[in-house]
Amino acid sequence: MSPPERHYLSGFGNQMQSEAVAGALPVGRNSPQQVAHGLYAELLSGSAFTAPRHDNRRSWLYRRQPSALSGRSEPLAHATLKTGAKDGVTAPPDPMRWHPIAIPEAPLDFVDGLHTVVVNGDADAQTGVAAHLALMNRSMQRRAFVNADGEMLIVPQQGRLTITTELGVLDVAPGQIALLPRGMVFKVGVDGPSRAYVCENYGAAFRMPELGPIGSNGLANARDFQAPVAAFEDGDGDYEIVRKFGGRLWRGVQRQSPFNVVAWHGNLVPLRYDTAHFMTIGSISFDHPDPSIFTVLTSPSDTPGWANCDFVIFPPRWMVAEDTFRPPWYHRNVMAEFMGLVHGQYDAKPEGFKPGGMSLHNTMVPHGPDAEAFNKATNAALAPHKLEDTLAFMFESRWRFHPTEFALRGGALDPGYADFWAGLADHFKTS
Repeated sequence: MSPPERHYLSGFGNQMQSEAVAGALPVGRNSPQQVAHGLYAELLSGSAFTAPRHDNRRSWLYRRQPSALSGRSEPLAHATLKTGAKDGVTAPPDPMRWHPIAIPEAPLDFVDGLHTVVVNGDADAQTGVAAHLALMNRSMQRRAFVNADGEMLIVPQQGRLTITTELGVLDVAPGQIALLPRGMVFKVGVDGPSRAYVCENYGAAFRMPELGPIGSNGLANARDFQAPVAAFEDGDGDYEIVRKFGGRLWRGVQRQSPFNVVAWHGNLVPLRYDTAHFMTIGSISFDHPDPSIFTVLTSPSDTPGWANCDFVIFPPRWMVAEDTFRPPWYHRNVMAEFMGLVHGQYDAKPEGFKPGGMSLHNTMVPHGPDAEAFNKATNAALAPHKLEDTLAFMFESRWRFHPTEFALRGGALDPGYADFWAGLADHFKTS
């Protein structure tokens, strides 16, 4: 059954406002002595108060009860959720690939179903990212999650997700993504067995990349990012709040729903984006441009051009370059590349890399097309060709990724992947 049609606000980084009850938003001030309808004013800050105006992220929430009524927390054990390079294990400098991991039959919601695959950086130092796989078959009901360590970028691969946030509800299907700010309370509903890739970003908040010589148009457009309209949840009963804080999970119980925000305004908002709206840039003469032209969002680091994390997609597109090897070239890269396949086929590896699977090509690890893709591309007639029914992505980071124990011992790692290029023969001729 399809979820009900919802309304959305448009724009990335824009000042927005929404109210579920007319007159709930104050006019001309953020925190009046008495807020309309008996509401409480609460500020959620996603940046330091004194951050430059163009980098300042915050939203005012007008809610039935403040989030301070959350009570005490106690530790919550989680066997497969890891944080930062310290939680990785020793792994060789080899390319790695994982087959799709089946969704277990045991009941798992979004929190229970998080399985960390690779990690780097340090959440307390606010650097690096983690890549998780969320395996779910149960909706979160009177349970919510809030991440104090970083923002979360969710890429559904199987199953439509209904993500309830403090600011409203996002319906997110495969082919779309959701970006949830650090500190934003949310819960995830599913309509059946579901799988999603998750990037947990400890560093600078994701933003749209600069366009440089591309000019004012291209890649993702700000207006295609959609924020939810205000909506609040009724209903009695305790709510379990799971918090990620300092790399560990904590749980507490509160009497009121955390989704009790009646109105809000600001630019720190949850967002939905449909990758079908991405304006792909490519060569119309010769050669294969760098994959940076497929960047949707970037989290910069303290070194210009070296991203803490780039979110890059490879959507359907035309291939028209002449006298050119059209798949990605063989390369070694200072950026570590974690890749997933949402649907279809990835052109550089037509076999072995399946939807729901993952790969890791770490810092300076050589990689590129397999022998089948090389032979096909080398001998193909170079007529215009459209890659269709495909969506792959990368979480790309300047910091080396560390696989987790689950990633190496969980049974999905392809043991023969490092030998995948053995069929590339020596074709050298002296004349």
